[in-house]
Amino acid sequence: MTLQTDPTGTAPVSGPSVWRRIDRADLARTLFVAACAIAVALGLTGPWPRVPVLAVVGLVVGCWPILTEAFADLRRRRMSMELSMLIAIIAAAAIGEWVTALVITAFVLAAEILEDLSMSRGRDALTDLMSFLPQTVRIRRGTDLIDRPLADVVPGDIVVIAPGGRTPVDGTVVAGSSAVDQSRITGESMPVEIGVGDQVYAGSTNQVGAVEVRAERVGTESSYGQIMAAVARAQDSEPPVQRLADRLAAWLIYLAIIGAVITFVLTRDLTATIAVIVVAGACGIAAGTPLAALGAIARIARNGAFVKDGAHLEALSTIDTVVFDKTGTLTTGTPTVMSVRGVGGITPARLLTLAASVEAYSEHPLGEAVVAHARDRECPIAPVAEFGYRPGLGVTGLVDGIRVTAGSRGLVPDAPADAEATGSATAIHVALDGKYAGTILLADAVRDGARAAVAELHRLGLRTMIITGDREVTARAVADELGIDDVRAGLLPEEKLAAIDAERAAGHRLAMVGDGVNDAPALARADVGIAMGSGTEIARESADVVLISSDLGDLVHTVQVARRARRIVLVNFVGTIVVDLVGIALAAYGLLSPILAAFIHVGSETAFILNSARLIPVSRTSAARRTPTPRGTVRQRSAGDRRS
Repeated sequence: MTLQTDPTGTAPVSGPSVWRRIDRADLARTLFVAACAIAVALGLTGPWPRVPVLAVVGLVVGCWPILTEAFADLRRRRMSMELSMLIAIIAAAAIGEWVTALVITAFVLAAEILEDLSMSRGRDALTDLMSFLPQTVRIRRGTDLIDRPLADVVPGDIVVIAPGGRTPVDGTVVAGSSAVDQSRITGESMPVEIGVGDQVYAGSTNQVGAVEVRAERVGTESSYGQIMAAVARAQDSEPPVQRLADRLAAWLIYLAIIGAVITFVLTRDLTATIAVIVVAGACGIAAGTPLAALGAIARIARNGAFVKDGAHLEALSTIDTVVFDKTGTLTTGTPTVMSVRGVGGITPARLLTLAASVEAYSEHPLGEAVVAHARDRECPIAPVAEFGYRPGLGVTGLVDGIRVTAGSRGLVPDAPADAEATGSATAIHVALDGKYAGTILLADAVRDGARAAVAELHRLGLRTMIITGDREVTARAVADELGIDDVRAGLLPEEKLAAIDAERAAGHRLAMVGDGVNDAPALARADVGIAMGSGTEIARESADVVLISSDLGDLVHTVQVARRARRIVLVNFVGTIVVDLVGIALAAYGLLSPILAAFIHVGSETAFILNSARLIPVSRTSAARRTPTPRGTVRQRSAGDRRS
């Protein structure tokens, strides 16, 4: 049936608003036709019993929207449920079955209201995300606070967010501390503590203290902006399974009409013929399929990811292999100090202080990691004289009169062999006045939750593999830690493409997860490209799915929801076919009256639509009323969270 959805898409989803979403004219029309059916059944057929005026008026009023839709379908040469129901209604009236004709009309109108409500709920679950940002924001300009429309905010502005305020931009906290509810963006159920240097997302709610945030991504570039763009695409897209559902619905209607013709030819029983047409209900798949897609995309968006359209959701439900980039995907992409080992009486704190002092003058990522670690440990960083940088080797300088050298064995040749890094770690050797004094080991830390996510993907029966441009030994160490067996290392971007092509040629259906510019071609080539929210813009643009919070747990949830949506659609397909075939057979043998056939038609259609509606997420407001969060309960943000 043709859906008449709310054009604004902004109707609320809670309790009493369900009645406000019902079109008053549709409801009045349905009730009027039902009242006419009751009146005619009670004998109010005057003044002409054979052609009761009340029944005719009821049919004219009730069938008008059905007639207009059926006529439009005829002009497009398209068979539809409206057309088949109109044929049945006219046939029932022609043989004097006025009550039957009115009851069928009332059922058809009631079914359309149910479809409209269900689809409206599915769209509301998505558009609810879009109406959350504040329209006016407070910006700090020097010592002044200025209120400006959200559309006027630009990157670099300092946005002030009061307790209870909604975060309008993606950015970094530059002053203050608080706890934020970011469940609308990342799916994190508990409030998250934030402080200076932490990332916040548009759409999160500040709960405790005032904070100032430097805007980095605003408007369509923010997390919320990307969600809104994805919502618009998702609502307009038609996945391949929807086209199959529409074709199957048409086939079922053709089958019912052919069955009705055969029934009439063999039995000359008009009542059984009408029942055959009435019992076939294909709206359960025609309406239930887009509803399942809308509900799934909304549920995924509520839990930290967004799918750009229904076709990608369908493709994700059929993958058998997940391919990961390593750096920035399975790992944080930022080197982290793993251990500090001093020798000859040099304490780790002293070694870290001296190494960080000379590395503070370097722009190398490893040096920056050493300096950050020293500051976290509150180790003092001393001034340096005679600083020197040896490209590819390391740095030197005088710290408190001590010649400090920090770098590879090429710069500290007396570093023992057993001090060299193994696996994914990198070593910075430190010498004091030319004598080896210790080693600092750094590594690109594995993301929090990556091990659990990979294990869960394996439990779902999916293969996992790594394709990366990093060294074999580094990639293998990460793979061993996460339980991934298949590793392809040292690959250039075109070699990553070749690896993707080879896997697809072997019959595998791939999801590629990456974050960098070099991953963009592979993301576009895979059956489903999945980008980390913390990755580059080109990676996010090339991908079909974006994990906003860069949490690999959201990847698992997205796959699970996609699979669940596919199972629901298949149940609707099989159930509709079985009910229709059995119903047509029973009606053809005269075992179903037209009214009972209408009950079966609407009942099965309702069951399948409600089956799809199970995917629609519960509104945040309703969920909060059922499961209140204890006051003061917050989640500490880990180092991995800070980096992502």
